[in-house]
Amino acid sequence: MTSATITYRDQAYSFNPLEPLDISMPLHAGQPQPECFWAEPVAFDVIRVGDFVGSVAEGGSTNYKRVHLTPHGNGTHTECYGHISADENATIHNCLKRFLFVAQLITVQPQQQENGDDVVMLEDVKTKLQGIRPEAVILRTLPNTDDKLTRHYSGTNPPYLEHTIGEYLAQQGIAHLLLDLPSVDRELDEGKLLCHHAFWQYPHSTRCGTTITELIYAPDHIKDGLYLLNLQIASLQLDASPSKPVLYALSPDFPKL
Repeated sequence: MTSATITYRDQAYSFNPLEPLDISMPLHAGQPQPECFWAEPVAFDVIRVGDFVGSVAEGGSTNYKRVHLTPHGNGTHTECYGHISADENATIHNCLKRFLFVAQLITVQPQQQENGDDVVMLEDVKTKLQGIRPEAVILRTLPNTDDKLTRHYSGTNPPYLEHTIGEYLAQQGIAHLLLDLPSVDRELDEGKLLCHHAFWQYPHSTRCGTTITELIYAPDHIKDGLYLLNLQIASLQLDASPSKPVLYALSPDFPKL
């Protein structure tokens, strides 16, 4: 199958399911690897029980390893409002029940503020979206170099979003926000997390089925435009999960004459 169609807002679109565009960061043991918020490095530990060793390279019958990672600090991850809530039921497994969405990819340049911070501004996001109201928005920031795949962000005050972007996207009914930064909010913001709160409309009108995905990487060959997003997570009863967002380019499907 090289062509499939979907209908969104009364418009049919076609895409090729054999041409996925993976915008997640692959995780591996050892350096270099991405990290933020002072997370420990990802580690894959061989399980050893008695005479059993979970490594074929070491003479074992199978590979059997324990994975050590911190979703919020190691690579691409998707989070729900449970990130800022004490509700035990606010888990990514409970909140994310659909996995296919129409998404718009836009590229934005963070603007340096008087205090030296680099911030993605609301007006730039509005300009790029041009009134489009997809189910998901993917923000790619400039400069867009592949060292994002291995960058150590901790303690560097990386770029973040003007908190009014969260409010704007919520008002537009956009359910899923993906970006290539460690967080929508400032690294050290005294725990205010203003953009998180605004996007999820927490706690007064909480948008329970919405998500934020951080630390994606969309290389330059993936052009700005409309895509079908497949947002894949592990079924964890936690506020966040490592994730694998995959895109499929959409084009208008015109009736054959």
